[in-house]
This record gives sequence, C-alpha cells and structure tokens, in this order.
Amino acid sequence: MGRHRILLVDDEEIMRSSLSDWLKEDGYYVVAVEDGYKAIDKVKEEEWDLAIVDLKMPKIDGLEVLKRLNKIRPQLPVIIITAYATVDTAVMAIKSGAADYIVKPFNPEEISVVIARLVEHQRLLKENIQLRKELSKRFEFQDLIGKSSKMQKLTEMIRTVAPTKSTILIKGESGTGKELVARAIHVLSPRKDCPFIAAACGAIPESLLEAELFGYEKGSFTGAVSQRRGRIELADNGTLFLDEIGDISIKTQVDLLRFIQEREFRRVGGKTPIKVDIRIIAATNKNLEEMISKDEFREDLYYRLNVITIEVPPLRERKEDIPVLANHFMEKFSLDTGKKMYGISDQAMKVLMEFNWPGNVRQLENVIEHAIVVADELEIQAKDFPKFFGKHEPQKDVQGTGQSLQELEKAHIRDVLQSQDWNIRKSAAVLGINRVTLYNKIKKYKLSKEAQ
Repeated sequence: MGRHRILLVDDEEIMRSSLSDWLKEDGYYVVAVEDGYKAIDKVKEEEWDLAIVDLKMPKIDGLEVLKRLNKIRPQLPVIIITAYATVDTAVMAIKSGAADYIVKPFNPEEISVVIARLVEHQRLLKENIQLRKELSKRFEFQDLIGKSSKMQKLTEMIRTVAPTKSTILIKGESGTGKELVARAIHVLSPRKDCPFIAAACGAIPESLLEAELFGYEKGSFTGAVSQRRGRIELADNGTLFLDEIGDISIKTQVDLLRFIQEREFRRVGGKTPIKVDIRIIAATNKNLEEMISKDEFREDLYYRLNVITIEVPPLRERKEDIPVLANHFMEKFSLDTGKKMYGISDQAMKVLMEFNWPGNVRQLENVIEHAIVVADELEIQAKDFPKFFGKHEPQKDVQGTGQSLQELEKAHIRDVLQSQDWNIRKSAAVLGINRVTLYNKIKKYKLSKEAQ
C-alpha cells in the first residue's frame, strides 16, 4: 500500500513549506499549491486521501474551495486552517462539510494527530466500502474454502446464525480463519451495509486498548490533543469483531462487560454516555473455561459472549481440503505477482498433505506465496517450500507420535525461528501469526536463540 496522499492549499509560502516538510517526515506524500483554483484542478485530476485548506486566500476563499471539493469528491476529508478564528467561521466550516477546523498558530504535533485520525477513519470506510462491493457481487464463502464435512457444517452454521442479533464466540486455533467467519456472518446479516470493525485485542498494547475501543476526549491524557471515536463507536449499526478476546486484562473485561450489558459507554475522559446498536462477534484461540478456573477471565463476561459458539476446525482435521486450498492460493498469488503457474507437483502436494500445519490455513497461504516467489518452473516443486519443511520429517498423524499438540507446536516454532535466523518478523510471516503472538509463544515455551 502506497503512502497516503495529502493536498495542502495555502497562499503563504512559509506555511506551505514548513507544514509540507513536517507531513513528509510523518511519511505522507504531500503536494502544496498556493491557491484554491489549483487545488480544485488537482482534485479533479488525481486521487487524494486528505486536503488541508487555508480559510483566507486571494482569488477564492477556503470555504468556497471546500464546497467545490465536496461536489467533486464527497468522500474527501478536508481540514480548514485559519489565523482568523471565530465561533461563526468554525460553525460555518463544519456545516459546509469540513472534517476538522484548526487555528493558527498550531503545534505540528496537533495536526499530525488530527490527520492520523482522519486517515485511519478514511481507511476503515474504504475497507468497508470495498468489502461490501466485493461481497455484494458474489458471496459463496470463497475465502472459507473446503469440501470436507467439517467445512460444510461450518458454512451451514454461518448461514443459520447470520440473520440473528445474537452475540457470537468463535473458537479456533491461530490461522484457522476466525475473522473470515466473522466477516461472512456480517455480510449475510441485515447489518451488511453498515461497518464491520475489527479489533485485534492481542496486538494492541494494554495501555492503549481502552482508548482504542472506547475512544477518548481531548485532554483526557497526555497526547490526547483532539477527540477520537473508538472502534465501538465506529461500528454503530454494524458489527464489532473482537479478535483474541482472551488476551485482554481483567479491567478491560469489566469495562467490556458493562458495555455489553448496557449497550452504552463513555469515551475515556468523557462524562456523556453514548448509546450504540452493534452486534458483537468475539474470537479466541485460548481455552476460556480454563482461564476462568484460574481467575484469568471473568465468567460473567464469558457467558455474555458465548451466546452462540462456532468452532473453526484446524487444517489437520480437514486435510482433504488442502489440495483445493493450495490451488486457490496458487491462483491468487499467480495473479498478484504476474507469474503464471500451472499446478503443484505430486511430490510437493504429498509434502503439503503430510504436514500437520500448526499455523493452519494462514500458514499454508504463506507457504504457497513463498513457493510462487522462488519457483523457477511452471509447477510448484517441493524444493520451492520454505526451509523448515526440509528440517524435520512432517508428522503424518498427531496420534501415536508420543508428542502432545503443544510439544509439536513448540518444536515447529523453534524450527521456523532457526530457519529464519531468529528474525521475528520473517518467522511470524512463515508461521502465519502476528509478531505479538509469536513473542507470547516464545515466552510460553521458554525458547531462546542462545539455548539452541
């Protein structure tokens, strides 16, 4: 994904230059123009993620530029900046469609926060619009691929629960496709035209999770230079997907339980209760019942979330789906890379079928992508798979090996880490998990480079 594109409009050269430099340091692609007519032409000719427009300019003022930009591209967020601040102009700017209003002189950090918030909100909107476009044309569970009886039961369950309002808990190992199940439920539900907002609870630092979920008011803590809506508020009338729900702290569990019971919340630092109408789908790869017995997860929250349970089977329990999945990923990455492949050799397929896939479907997807990139023939060969496939014999069956599933997972993670020279980012990609999850597993299994 390319850098976000920002159009800056200001008649003062010093302001254009200094603000452009600041935004470029933040990683944005910035084009600065000195008058509104040039800005209007730029928006007609190119796609932009955000426009920053000065209010007082010769030839055409900022409010008129704002109105014209809204006609050309209604979805383009526009920030109005001005040195002549009055309540009337602020109200007029917001009523005219401005996404925000900032007074000069301003702290560059302030505008960075505002821009980051708007860009993220725009990304979420685009993601949901794209999702609705893709799935409104055709939805045949194309991402939940499989002909096995377990997959047929899963798709039947999705169709059954989707029209309801019930809260759903999706259980399954990492990489099985729990988010795909949640998205499928959303798309088949009456809320399909409203947002689907996902929050990977395990990937968000605990210190930020409360603000990420509930939002915050300006000044509620250091760095809160403007108001921000949280994931819950963004999901209003739609679906909120809480992934890795077993990773949240007891305090956040209490806050979440209160919200589920009352269907209202307060932003961090806020006093006004906000009501929303959302469907909650949670997912976990942990044994929540065991966590309850250890006082690590609240029993009352568990029963609030566990109204309907969906179990997503691991790949090793539906190996008959591996050929169709592998060929699907081969076609996908052939198209993405422009490198046409015509199949998977018998020997390569044998390796795929015999492997136990602790990283599940996500791991298989990464393995096929790796093979497509390095392949030098028109067919994927066993030699095209990542190194760890050749570092140990694949387990044909978990039963009878004398090893528990945790022991197999530990050995597999250790092999992958060794094959990637303990590069966490690359190892996580091969395993099909995020870096936070990998760090947690390294800690859990007490793995270290020095111990190898």
